[in-house]
Amino acid sequence: MSGLGVVILAAGQGTRMKSKLPKVLHVIAGRPMVLHVLDAVAGLVDSKPVLVIGHGAEAVQLAVGDAATYVVQEQQLGTGHAVLEARPALQGRADTVLVLYGDMPLLSPDTLRSLVEAHGAHTGPITMLTCTHENAMGFGRILRNVQGGVVGIVEEAQATPQQLAIKELNSGVYCFNGEWLWEHLPRLPLSPKGEYYLTDLIQMAVAEGHAVEASIVHEPLETLGINDRVHLARVESVMRQRIRERLMRAGVTMMDPGSTYIDALVQVGQDTIIYPNTHLQGKTSIGADCQIGPNTIVRDSSVGDRCHLLAAVIEEAVIENGVSIGPFAHLRKGAHLADGVHMGNFGEIKNSYLGPGVRMGHFSYLGDAQVGPEVNIGAGTITCNFDGAEKFKTVIEEGAFIGSDTMLVAPVKVGARSRTGAGSVVTHDVPPDTTVVGVPARPRK
Repeated sequence: MSGLGVVILAAGQGTRMKSKLPKVLHVIAGRPMVLHVLDAVAGLVDSKPVLVIGHGAEAVQLAVGDAATYVVQEQQLGTGHAVLEARPALQGRADTVLVLYGDMPLLSPDTLRSLVEAHGAHTGPITMLTCTHENAMGFGRILRNVQGGVVGIVEEAQATPQQLAIKELNSGVYCFNGEWLWEHLPRLPLSPKGEYYLTDLIQMAVAEGHAVEASIVHEPLETLGINDRVHLARVESVMRQRIRERLMRAGVTMMDPGSTYIDALVQVGQDTIIYPNTHLQGKTSIGADCQIGPNTIVRDSSVGDRCHLLAAVIEEAVIENGVSIGPFAHLRKGAHLADGVHMGNFGEIKNSYLGPGVRMGHFSYLGDAQVGPEVNIGAGTITCNFDGAEKFKTVIEEGAFIGSDTMLVAPVKVGARSRTGAGSVVTHDVPPDTTVVGVPARPRK
């Protein structure tokens, strides 16, 4: 929206979190909570939002990167002071200023857009986002006059019993007329706690005869903020339920959604079935027609179509189409399995490429290996890739047959269509179409 500036308040220490980590960097569905807030405002403005930071400023900047313009609040003197710190970045550049918090990751783009549009539909200087809920969640109550106009906010600690019965709550998210905001922020009174609060702007506007409007959010859970680990767990649960519902509506089957844990950036194709106790984490993509789990972890990996991952751990790996893995298999960073690969029980692969149609038996380890198509890796095969100081590569060419319990002492190459006998220790290159046996392995006459 043209003429709109966004201020995200993220300077607080979050003492109730009992953590060394800045509050806005605590993770919700695999991402720091502040990144969810940045996602919610991304479609509203062409310019970068202003992120007001303070406690742990360097860590917050490192996590957010160039997605925001930064303002450092050296002294945390309240919400009003925090927004005032953003004035040099926005004054004269934004007719309307949207203010929200970095610890409210459930806010949706649609809700924020409705708030901005509601503000544009009237001439008053303030439009506030409110919600109605039986549980006040510690929020201030909205005070209205007999005509229904907003006349103030009373905080829970100061509210009378009659005011405590009010169900309309202040979420702390506001739209302001920019010129009015920058003029009035320096006039905020100092609270008994020595801070300046945005909520006092409501009384200032009403005292001047302005109308203060309220935009009521349809889903009160969107306004949940995070002050402690209990709130963190509650918001995490809501966020993950949103993710599951979005994927199920897009054609993904979940046998037991409550025991399925999927991060915000994960993508899953149609007709894939996800079984209980499956964790899809980070920037993971799963293709169509797959069966994932039960008891499977996939992190920052790409999985193609028609794959079956049973009780496996997949980390920073690439899996192409029609691959079957597990149970109890482990793909580590740099593993790449081409079409049609089968990997058996208790196998492990690290920094290796397995070509199309490779079959890797159980209890095997391949590290720093290049394996050609249609190779058979017998049970118990190990690439001995580390000599205590350096890592070395193993190459197995097309159509080779590696017998059970073969030790491949890298650097070593096994030629196309060659074979190793069970229990062989291969210390030298094997030419194509050759069978080697023994310790150390030698060509069979």
